[in-house]
Amino acid sequence: MVCALALVCTFLWGSASPCIKLGYALFNIPSGETWTQILFAGTRFVLAGILTIIIGSILNRGALLPTKSSLPSIVKLSIFQTILQYIFFYIGLAHNSGVKASIINGSNTFFVILVAALIFRQEKLNLKKVAGCVIGFAGVIIVSMNGQKIDMDLSLMGDGSLFLCALSYAFSSCLMKNYSKKDNPVMLSGYQFIFGGIVMVILGLVMGGRITQVSVSAILMLLYLACISAVAYALWGILLKYNPVSKVAIFGFTNPVFGVILSAWWLGEGGAELGWNALVALILVCIGICIVNVKTEKDN
Repeated sequence: MVCALALVCTFLWGSASPCIKLGYALFNIPSGETWTQILFAGTRFVLAGILTIIIGSILNRGALLPTKSSLPSIVKLSIFQTILQYIFFYIGLAHNSGVKASIINGSNTFFVILVAALIFRQEKLNLKKVAGCVIGFAGVIIVSMNGQKIDMDLSLMGDGSLFLCALSYAFSSCLMKNYSKKDNPVMLSGYQFIFGGIVMVILGLVMGGRITQVSVSAILMLLYLACISAVAYALWGILLKYNPVSKVAIFGFTNPVFGVILSAWWLGEGGAELGWNALVALILVCIGICIVNVKTEKDN
């Protein structure tokens, strides 16, 4: 069940990559307009938060409302999971190549397991987890490069922002694990999306971001992207609540693999060798997931 739900989440996140590009085209948002992209993302997250609360309330058979004690948790979670993560991501993407951005962004699983073990002390770091991460990350590199070269020049705005994005994601996962012990993870996901989305919308508008072209197909794409976030983050929060962080986070390596495969399918991106690269990447990622998740006598 953990495997199935985690793969649903990563497939949805993977589908977000080509859908965001399609959304930019439908809303006529240029690739270099970072603050307009942040405005677009903020609008998406506000809608995602509203959808999350509506769906959660229906499943809960009662309105999901935050308590006074849960408000600080929602704000902290929103800062790391939505505001910092996505602002750093868009800034880093604007100052980096797509290949390099995919690889660095794929390292967030490493950060989650390290932060969970070394900072939050939620579990122990062992050789099995490190080996699983190394093998899974090798798959991410293979599918992200796809025969292309990667430049080794480092930049603060490009590489620095993407590493901070990965670190923000790691902290948000560990915070969700802690906060969901006393609060409903679906409620936390919904309201942190709304708060973070509003902050991003305001920031995007203040910095000059504008969306000037709107159509029915563009709105439908925006709604689909909101549904992706609503479903994926709500399920991910539930998985983190009931399972060790490393056993859930390791599935994150399938996210860029799904993203590359779906981009090739829907957008026609990638060369002829992508099929083999994707297959090898999936095999390596699956091996990494198995290494981390298969129990041994020492675990027992």
